[in-house]
Amino acid sequence: MILKKLSLILSLIFLSIGLLGCQQNGKEKESNNEISKNVTSSPTKNMPKDMPSDFNFSIQSGVQKKNEINTFEGTVTKDLIADGTATTEVILTEEEMKAIYEKMQEINIAETKEFTPKPINGAACMQEPHGEDEWKIIINGETISHLFSEEYCEPTNDAKQLIELRNYVFNIIKSKSEYKSLPESKGGYE
Repeated sequence: MILKKLSLILSLIFLSIGLLGCQQNGKEKESNNEISKNVTSSPTKNMPKDMPSDFNFSIQSGVQKKNEINTFEGTVTKDLIADGTATTEVILTEEEMKAIYEKMQEINIAETKEFTPKPINGAACMQEPHGEDEWKIIINGETISHLFSEEYCEPTNDAKQLIELRNYVFNIIKSKSEYKSLPESKGGYE
């Protein structure tokens, strides 16, 4: 039991360092990293004021993008690290979906985003391990996709907004009894 708790604490520490830390990984990479691209199918535009009836989204996140919140399927998948993954059914209420939609409106999720920071002195600070987020959102029959990496020590404002949005959605999910019943993660990523 103590080992399990210690493993969880260490996993959380490593994740926190990965998200908040700014450490050079010894390999200065060029700033045109392929993962930090915006793959949006729509140009800059405003979102509808009211949440459309077809509004749904999925977020895959984490070091290997094994965590997933998927409102299309009504499921949540948790990365258990050493023990694979666990999936359960989680349905968000209409009020929760509206609140998430409003958060997306605040940052205009439909608009083109910039996820690759400008290099300082010819190189960007990189960190390992790092998480990645892949978003797929349907609004009025249109698919909006965003893909970005958290490898940069200084993420762009657009990346920070999507990280905050992901954390907002994840906090809603973590409050659900179905999610709480999933096993705890064991191990960590190096």
